[in-house]
Amino acid sequence: MARPVRGLPILVPAVAVALCALAVVTWLRRRFLVVEVSGTSMRPSFRTGDRVLVRRVASHGVRVGEVVVVEAPRPRNHRQRPEHMWHIKRVAAVGGDPVPAPVADAPALRHADRVPAGHLVVLGDDPRSSLDSRQRGFVPADRVLGVVLRRLPPDGSR
Repeated sequence: MARPVRGLPILVPAVAVALCALAVVTWLRRRFLVVEVSGTSMRPSFRTGDRVLVRRVASHGVRVGEVVVVEAPRPRNHRQRPEHMWHIKRVAAVGGDPVPAPVADAPALRHADRVPAGHLVVLGDDPRSSLDSRQRGFVPADRVLGVVLRRLPPDGSR
């Protein structure tokens, strides 16, 4: 005669709940991330030390006016910098749009009428301290990590 195993009816649902919670956490980590702002290029919207919630998006999901996190171009001697360096910038134009009038005479954009397909014009909110499309030209849209959804409360506050 076999004896019933005690605790097994409770253990199975607990394992199922734990696996579901793990799947949800994994999905959230792949879809969202927190980025800390460093620098003054996005003042007054964002300041050094601000933390922002970023939703990962495909490059074709970016719209004009959104603030994005984009991979910075690598210098020729890329051994001087970590593998990825990220910039937070505002999208001024997407592929197919006319080059925005306020930046059309910038040296890096001067000879272009339209933004090439698969590229963006990104600008910092503080043009005096921003390294953006005015200096670097068009940014490949596939360098977008995600769109900033909102600023998060400072660490330690609720």
